[in-house]
Amino acid sequence: MFMYYSFGGFPFFGLFYLVFFLILAVFVVTAVRGIAQWSRNNASPLLTVQAKVVTKRTRVGHSGTHNTGHHTYTRYYVTFQVESGDRLELAVTGEEYGLLVEGDEGALSFQGTRYKGFERRY
Repeated sequence: MFMYYSFGGFPFFGLFYLVFFLILAVFVVTAVRGIAQWSRNNASPLLTVQAKVVTKRTRVGHSGTHNTGHHTYTRYYVTFQVESGDRLELAVTGEEYGLLVEGDEGALSFQGTRYKGFERRY
């Protein structure tokens, strides 16, 4: 049987379990969303369309704790505009990000939200 502690009438273990299950729920929801997006991408057709590089952006983040040290990472995104005028932002590798220049035109290949490549038109 669990010991029940109370600080000023507030149950300590109840709070512990509440926080634990909230963190667990966030983890499960995030995992399910990731798997669902992966599945939708796999079910999507591989498309190649004429597009123009409109803009590029990065997102820098960090993770880690005091004990394990900090790790900094960078995510790279490129926004393409297709012939219909619609815009599509896709995550790309750092290498692709460095090679793509705003104003580049060519054939964009993608599958769902997955960037597959860009062949420049000169």
